[in-house]
Amino acid sequence: MRIPEGVVIAPSVLAADYARLADHVREAEEAGARWFQLDVMDGRFVPNLAAGLPVARALRASTEAFLDAHLMVHEPGRFLGPFADAGADLITIHQEASLHLHRDLTEIRRLGCRAGVALNPSTPAETIGEVLHLVDLVLVMTVNPGFGGQKFIRPVLPKLGRIQELVAERGLAPTRLQVDGGVDLETAPLAVEAGADVLIAGSSVFRGTGTVAENFHALQSAAAIRL
Repeated sequence: MRIPEGVVIAPSVLAADYARLADHVREAEEAGARWFQLDVMDGRFVPNLAAGLPVARALRASTEAFLDAHLMVHEPGRFLGPFADAGADLITIHQEASLHLHRDLTEIRRLGCRAGVALNPSTPAETIGEVLHLVDLVLVMTVNPGFGGQKFIRPVLPKLGRIQELVAERGLAPTRLQVDGGVDLETAPLAVEAGADVLIAGSSVFRGTGTVAENFHALQSAAAIRL
């Protein structure tokens, strides 16, 4: 499946009610969501456990939208085939967690999925310079991964510009830039202004003050303020 174009609000189902997963996904889709993220955590790379292959399969059965599997796991190469088989359109792995990043990204593409690479807040953009030609998306974490509902780390934002510079220096096509963590009505326009075009939003969509649709539309409006 093609990556949706333009600035995208992508709900993270980590914040959804798993007992109502299909309903929450449908409500977000009816509001206009074209992209969903599944956060996978192993309790080793990050201090939490979340989701897994059964949830990935259930999510795939619930929607035909673009499905992004964000693997926050140690040695992600072990899980690439299973998540591709479960229906992920994009598999994102962490630079810090992959012992052989070039090989793992190449394998994601061989499996027929889009490839993404993620950077923790303290990881410099330059660490992925030699694999940018293999990725469709770079995820810049704006919280330390492991838990939803954390506060957005604003000093991370200049990293988006540095990634754009690295891409341009290598003569590559523009790469989608995603931010994940603490995205809300206040931080969404800051992320877009800094260069992000995919905003992952969990709590602010599924646990906000309004309905899922109202929360989603409010984020869309906020992200469009400085487009």
